[in-house]
Amino acid sequence: MHALIYYPLLITAIYLTLTIVLFALTYYLPRPPTLIPFAARCLSSYAALLVCAIYGVLASIILRAFSLHRLAQWTTARAFAHTMRYATGVTFSISLADRLLLDSERPVVIVGNHQSELDVLMLGHMFPKYTSVTAKKSLRNVPFLGWFMILSGTVFIDRVDRSQAMKAFEGAAREMREHRQNVFIFPEGTRSYAEKPVLLPFKKGAFHLAVQAGVDILPVVAENYSRVLNVKARRFNSGNIRVKGTYSLPL
Repeated sequence: MHALIYYPLLITAIYLTLTIVLFALTYYLPRPPTLIPFAARCLSSYAALLVCAIYGVLASIILRAFSLHRLAQWTTARAFAHTMRYATGVTFSISLADRLLLDSERPVVIVGNHQSELDVLMLGHMFPKYTSVTAKKSLRNVPFLGWFMILSGTVFIDRVDRSQAMKAFEGAAREMREHRQNVFIFPEGTRSYAEKPVLLPFKKGAFHLAVQAGVDILPVVAENYSRVLNVKARRFNSGNIRVKGTYSLPL
């Protein structure tokens, strides 16, 4: 029992100490190598994600007891947005008009461009209430994050088995019709890591879902933010990234 407590605390202490040291080097060295702030913000981001995933598990359990579990992803997304603001200095901004649009159009299939892992933070800032995400099936097995996603109603997509993927979309369409739940999808299906404003070819899933549910598609786009995060160049800076919504597209 002693070891079960001691080693996790030791690992946590080392992790936090290393993160703090890297941030100190970032701010006090005249010209720190780009790898130092990159590593500092990566470590800080993973810590924030873990903390918010644990919060999400607890929030999902409590909200489910009151039949409010469809709000779990919204409240966890907001928690992650606030946590990352202080942990990394990275924020996404969306205008009041666009936020009102996202909050008023329901149910819809919301689609957005997929640039990097930081897009999870974009969801934290723009995620409307009564919305769930889609995710690859393998994420179900990730401790805490996978548990939260299962409890909060994530639509898991099997990219290998098309028939299972279609069944998942059928369930999501039924949820949208019966409970007026939005679903967010990255139609590119994978991260682009683009250094310029480009889009990868779209997968068909978002459009199949919109047709099955009989709802509109609401596009949302984040500006290219390679100046903030560029994984290939090992660059991770603080900064603000603009997000723009547009009016829904009927199918």
